[in-house]
Amino acid sequence: MKGFCCRLRARGVALLLSLSFALATGVAAAEPLKVAFVYVGPVGDAGWTYAHDQGRLMLEKELGDKVKTTYVENVPEGADAERVIRQLAVDGNQLIFTTSFGYMEPTVKVAKAFPKVTFEHATGYKTAKNLGVYQSRFYEGAYLLGILAGGMSKTDTVGFVGSFPIPEVIRNINAFTLGAQSVNPKIKTKVIWVNTWYDPGKERQAAETLVAQGADVMCQNTDSPATLQVAQEKGVYACGWDSDMARFAPKAQLSANINNWGPHYVKSAQAVLDGTWKSGDAKLGIAEDAIHLAPVLPVVPAPIKKIFDDKMAAIKSGSFKPFSGPLKDQAGTLKVPAGAELTLPELMSMNWYVAGVEGSIPK
Repeated sequence: MKGFCCRLRARGVALLLSLSFALATGVAAAEPLKVAFVYVGPVGDAGWTYAHDQGRLMLEKELGDKVKTTYVENVPEGADAERVIRQLAVDGNQLIFTTSFGYMEPTVKVAKAFPKVTFEHATGYKTAKNLGVYQSRFYEGAYLLGILAGGMSKTDTVGFVGSFPIPEVIRNINAFTLGAQSVNPKIKTKVIWVNTWYDPGKERQAAETLVAQGADVMCQNTDSPATLQVAQEKGVYACGWDSDMARFAPKAQLSANINNWGPHYVKSAQAVLDGTWKSGDAKLGIAEDAIHLAPVLPVVPAPIKKIFDDKMAAIKSGSFKPFSGPLKDQAGTLKVPAGAELTLPELMSMNWYVAGVEGSIPK
């Protein structure tokens, strides 16, 4: 009996020591990882910000009580962004995602001031030990939407509502044009720049102008469904962007280019939790399940739908690249010879239109 009591006391002491150690060292580990997101538009924009917030929600669902997320929406690119990002770091967020190109310099500055906080910036190119970048090869989906546009256009004219004349948007315009020309070599693309990511009024006006100029299929690199709504009102077609916008224009949306950010957010947060996160430059495309295409409108002819499906499979397998040669610019200069393709640095710095895109890129 005495031996039993001694063993019981010993176990009790061990349990107390174990509990004390857990309290001393395990409390911080038990706390959820605080993850913050900075958005350029409202979460209800149905486009870019909506897609990122769907990714945030997936992060919460997948990692549960291991994470605690927050977000700040409608943050202008510039000084306000730096203030918001800095405050999120001060508030104890350990992983901060800044989700618009114009947040690059503010993110770099704040990351330098908070070396123990992990930052990831969407669509940028500047990195540091605690700052990584990530972006989607959205031009892959834009090329596929172009196939549908080229197959449906009866005026040989398609339109594109552009946000800002930066490489990622120019890539999408060019890819959309190349996809359309792959099934209709006569296609020409008219572009109207609105110099905003989200302004339904400006987007609507641009779309109406494009229709007046003869475009009977439109695409966009803006965030509201205004372009699609104009298309349905005018009896033409358009493509959704960043999310499936069919609910806004069920008779007009040929398909939609959808960003699926969730898997990347889950992977990055888990890496921070595991202590394995490293700065990098993630390029996420169809093959990585980061880009989805919405169901194709049944009015699309079967031969065009087959081309669409076959090209999607080829992009996913890596056997086809949208910017493979031969490619010429507006002036007829050969930019990419046959058998070659644009390099990653060339894609990331694209500042020229392919043949068939009308007008010039704003300075």
